[in-house]
Amino acid sequence: MFMGKKLKKIAMGLTAVLAAGIIAGCGGGSSSDKQSAEKKQHKIGIVQLVEHNALDAANKGFVDGLKKRGFEEGKNITIDRQNAQADQSNLQNIGQRFVNNKVDLICAIATPAAQTVANMTKDIPIVGTAITDYVGAKLAASNEAPKGNVTGTSDMNPIKEQVDLLMKIYPNAKTVGVVYCSSEVNSEVQVKAMKEYAESKGLKVETATISTVNDIQQAAQSLVGKVDVFYEPTDNIIASAMPTLVAITDAAKKGVICGEPNMVKAGGLITYGIDYYKLGLQTGEMAADVLEGKGKPATMPIQLAKDLKVFVNKADAERLGVKIPEDVLKGAETF
Repeated sequence: MFMGKKLKKIAMGLTAVLAAGIIAGCGGGSSSDKQSAEKKQHKIGIVQLVEHNALDAANKGFVDGLKKRGFEEGKNITIDRQNAQADQSNLQNIGQRFVNNKVDLICAIATPAAQTVANMTKDIPIVGTAITDYVGAKLAASNEAPKGNVTGTSDMNPIKEQVDLLMKIYPNAKTVGVVYCSSEVNSEVQVKAMKEYAESKGLKVETATISTVNDIQQAAQSLVGKVDVFYEPTDNIIASAMPTLVAITDAAKKGVICGEPNMVKAGGLITYGIDYYKLGLQTGEMAADVLEGKGKPATMPIQLAKDLKVFVNKADAERLGVKIPEDVLKGAETF
């Protein structure tokens, strides 16, 4: 009887010790898991369609947006940066590389880049930027609720305001010329919207489509004799070769109203548009939300660009002999 009671007490003591150990172990595990999550090395893949100022700025902004939220290279993230140089086979190879390397998140810069990687993975979160129409590009079910693995920021232009600006600079213009890449969904969306609004204002719109940079010269030359001024959307092919277009339009004394400021900086005349670096910053913060588990692409609304303003190429205005009204120059950024 005595030995039985003694053994029972010992057993109860051991049980209490084990229970305390389990509780302590659980608490320690939670703390360890939290520290592990904070120190986790996230792998991020960035795929950029082509090299030009706007996309480069969005790329830099994306990385800085992540850093702003505590995700920094050399500390808790590694970044695999890839540029497809406007080549579809390169996009395919880059997408496959990211899938094979099991990156934690992909940043897709420009519509074709996002479309390619979205077709290659439905599991890896994709945050896009410099994409005009996610729904039209079949990247999202809606801007409010994407539903898939893709979300991001849109660079949809304030097209009506840009056409109004064109009419203010060129009040006597009757015909507007547009050169754009017919295979870029983003360009088609913008040109359609621009044409509808311009025609409602009594302007005629003449278009010429291109497939590669090599087509720009011929397309522009086919329009210069028919139009009073040019309007260029945020077309990646055009943006990557603005000097080629401007060499022809400037020689004909025809200004180019641009879809975004980097195109103005590269030789265009004027825009009311987006700061792509700031757009990239927004995108980086969205990516940080995904990495922190605060949101998933399926339920994260597409965000529009903020802080739009006028950008003027004063040197180009002088070459063309165009006077920019003082009320337009007020508060504008000039090059």
